[in-house]
Amino acid sequence: MSEELLINITPQETRVAVVENGVLQEVHIERARKRGLVGNVYYGKVSRVLPGMQAAFLDIGLERTAFLHASDIVVPGENGNGEGARPGIANLLREGEMVLVQVIKDPIGSKGARLTTQISIPSRYLVYMPGADHIGVSQKIEDEPERERLKEAVRSGMEGLEPGGYIVRTVAEGVDEEAIHADMHFLNRLWLAIQEKIAAHADIGLVHEDLPLVMRTMRDMVGTEIERIRIDSRETFARVEKFARKFIPVLADRIEYYPGERPIFDLYGVEDEIQKALERKVQLKSGGYLIIDQTEAMTTLDVNTGAFVGHRNLEETIFKTNLEATQAIVRQLRLRNLGGIIIIDFIDMQDPEHRRQVLRALEKGLLKDHCKTQISEVSSLGLVEMTRKRTRESLEHVLCEPCSVCQGRGTLKTAETVCYEIFREILREARQFDASRLLVLASQEVVDVLLDEESTSVAELEEFIGKEIQFQVESQYTQEQFDVVLL
Repeated sequence: MSEELLINITPQETRVAVVENGVLQEVHIERARKRGLVGNVYYGKVSRVLPGMQAAFLDIGLERTAFLHASDIVVPGENGNGEGARPGIANLLREGEMVLVQVIKDPIGSKGARLTTQISIPSRYLVYMPGADHIGVSQKIEDEPERERLKEAVRSGMEGLEPGGYIVRTVAEGVDEEAIHADMHFLNRLWLAIQEKIAAHADIGLVHEDLPLVMRTMRDMVGTEIERIRIDSRETFARVEKFARKFIPVLADRIEYYPGERPIFDLYGVEDEIQKALERKVQLKSGGYLIIDQTEAMTTLDVNTGAFVGHRNLEETIFKTNLEATQAIVRQLRLRNLGGIIIIDFIDMQDPEHRRQVLRALEKGLLKDHCKTQISEVSSLGLVEMTRKRTRESLEHVLCEPCSVCQGRGTLKTAETVCYEIFREILREARQFDASRLLVLASQEVVDVLLDEESTSVAELEEFIGKEIQFQVESQYTQEQFDVVLL
């Protein structure tokens, strides 16, 4: 599998695209005015404790207060096995208390950032947790002797360092002990620097900021399977190359500066793919298609056969469409960065073996996903329920805002519906107020219907109320807006 990383830099925003075999799989966008907060460490003050919600709101110096649930608070001496009653939020925090916290979820929509007191600082191969005392290994490293080797490498490097726990990341598989120890010393120096800032930080605010998008991508996403990293900014190229030579030497020679006249995202068709990723409909090669609807509560994906008729029988056609849809769904989840609860409505399959194969194909496809996912079996209604960890806003939320005309509903009242609302409003006004004439201000579409299809109804209404009704087009009005003015 050929995998490339394309990095597009402008003063206003940084965009990173992950391209596999020439096809865009992921896109990450960070704007200078709106940097992501996940991973940042803050000194915060408890502003409200809510025992009913088992949560607290903290002022960390942001526009909105941040949310800390009791389950995200580290309790000293707790061994993590869930035994015994956990203290309530009122026993863990009090209003006005200063707390060191880390952002685990960016502010999304009207919700503030989500916090934890379990501080974790990642490096290339490890995640350091100052408040813990255990050593864990990524579940994606399945070889038991390798897991033990990595644990032992961490144990042997702990002498003389600050106490704390470590998690060994997936990319550490096969890495020698020396590289692990170098990472541990780097994390130790970073934690000591953070502690110094905390000691000097009497007030609320930021004490440690995570790396910018490009460096974060190099640290978290880039594995040895990346063939090439192309960057269209000479300055960023120099910084990334220096970073790679220090922390990821195996990749240093794969980093290239792209000096071309043609924008790098245009060269790979990334701009077109980003536009397509904002549409509801995703076309499948067979003629079938997906419909993706993103709401605050959940995201739904509906699979349809569309123009695909197959060659054998209906069950085979449905199975083939569903199987093809699994690959498209996996790609769209990553590309659109969809998170939270996701419901997939596959086309109903009668054969249990077909259902099993489709579910396994979905699970296999999600192995490439860097975000944690959980999938349920096919429900009695033929739906697949899944969750995907959401830490940052989806592509749609980053690039778009709700329509000011329909307020995000995606539909408008028909001109006919608005006409009938106008008739009801005229009756209301005519009964309440005394006027010789009524003037209706409305959009062109609505006035056209009133003067054409509904002209008879208007005449009957004039006769009924005994008043003349006039119409005026307001070009600034949307189809749903109107006013009835008394003259």
